[in-house]
Order: sequence, then structure tokens, then C-alpha cells
Amino acid sequence: MLINKPDPQFISSKRAQRNFSLALKIALWAVLLLWLILIADSMLGLHLARFGLRPRHIPGLVGIFTAPLLHGGFEHLFSNTLPLLISLTAILYLYPASAMRVIPVIWIGSGLLAWFIGRPSLHFGASGFVYGLLAYVFIGGLLRLDMRSVAVSVMVWFLYGSMIWGVLPIRPNMSWELHLSGAILGVALAIAYRRWDIAPVKRYAWEDDDGVPEWFPQRELPSEDTAREVSAEEASLLDLETGNDENESGGDRNLP
Repeated sequence: MLINKPDPQFISSKRAQRNFSLALKIALWAVLLLWLILIADSMLGLHLARFGLRPRHIPGLVGIFTAPLLHGGFEHLFSNTLPLLISLTAILYLYPASAMRVIPVIWIGSGLLAWFIGRPSLHFGASGFVYGLLAYVFIGGLLRLDMRSVAVSVMVWFLYGSMIWGVLPIRPNMSWELHLSGAILGVALAIAYRRWDIAPVKRYAWEDDDGVPEWFPQRELPSEDTAREVSAEEASLLDLETGNDENESGGDRNLP
């Protein structure tokens, strides 16, 4: 397995630095929005959780769009804050072109899939969206096989690999359906967009040189003076010619 090294001029350019700064700002604003919604809901008693996802209920379809914005309390949102910040920054910075399609598909698709497979309960929280982003970043880095993406994939697995248990129905008060839906979509989209956002690979001068290096051993060509092998027919002809020449020479010596 060959892991490519991205071009340092590409990943350390001012444009790349601006892209990272922009991705981080967008992620911070998204997290801030979730906290403002929760604070307003808690202080004003808005009971926004009623706008969550209700599987297989037509009025509950609104939760497809609103469920990721709602949380059951500060502890719930706190557990989603750092994973959302990291995953959203990573996907916007590493995969900006595909992110414009992946983010809305995971946001809407995870809720839609959970609407079909979910228990008849109220589902809300950004965790399904986070699972989709983390799955996309992790699988996307492994498929692209460049050092930068693979390093981020390893970091994601190291930090949040244990979240894989969240897709199983092991806790009654946890919406594992949203987690599973987001993870499925993240993996599927990572495979579908694996050829997008490929970082330029560093190339060395010798890769573009088609010449043979001086140190490479070369086969010596035979010189013009080198004797070649003689076939049997040619040898017999040479013997005949030699015999004729000797006979002629002998005949000349017998003449007076």
C-alpha cells in the first residue's frame, strides 16, 4: 500500500491557511448557533424538543431539518460540541468541493433514514450529523491514501473510535437510529466521492527524467573487431576455399 505525500507547496500555501481558517470559523459559528438555541430554549421555556423527529409520523417529518439543532440539555450538547467542531472543520478543510454536497445530504438523509427505521419516540440532537461527518472523514482519508488525510483519519479513530458502539441499541435513552443512519450515509458518501478533492502529490525531479542514470550498469556493445561465431556451413566453405588456395599455390611452385 503506497501512501502519497502531498505537495508541501500546496498544503502550506497561504491559500491553504486561509481555507483552514475559514473552515474553523464556520465550524465555530455552527457550534455557537447550537448553544444559542439551547440557551434560549432553557431561559425562555420554549420547549423546542417537540420539533424533534418522530419516526413514521407525518408531522414528525419536520424533525428531519430541525432535530440536529435541538438538544435535551447542556450535557447533551456538550458531548456533541468538540466532535462537531473537529469533524466539520476537517471536512470543510480537507474536502471542500465534496463537502458542499456531503453536508446537506448527511443532515437531511440521516433524519430521513431514521424516520423509517426509528422507534416510535422523539429523536433529536446533532449526534447523527456528527456520526456522518466523522465516518466520511475517516473512510475518505483511508481511500485517498495521502499522508495528510490518513493522519486525520487516524486522529479521528484515536479520539472517537469508541463511538462505534453508539450505532448499537445498547442504551434505551440514546437515539442509536440517528447514529446508525449518519454513519451509513457517511461511509456511502466517502466511497461515492473518493475521487474528489485529491491533494496534489509531491513529485521529485528524477520522476520526470527518462534518461538512464550514470551509476546504472549498462551492457557493453560488442566492438567491430570482436570475432563472431561461425556456423558449420560457413566453416566448411572456409575450409574449401583454404584448400583451393593451397592447391593453387602448390601448382604455381611446380611450374618451371
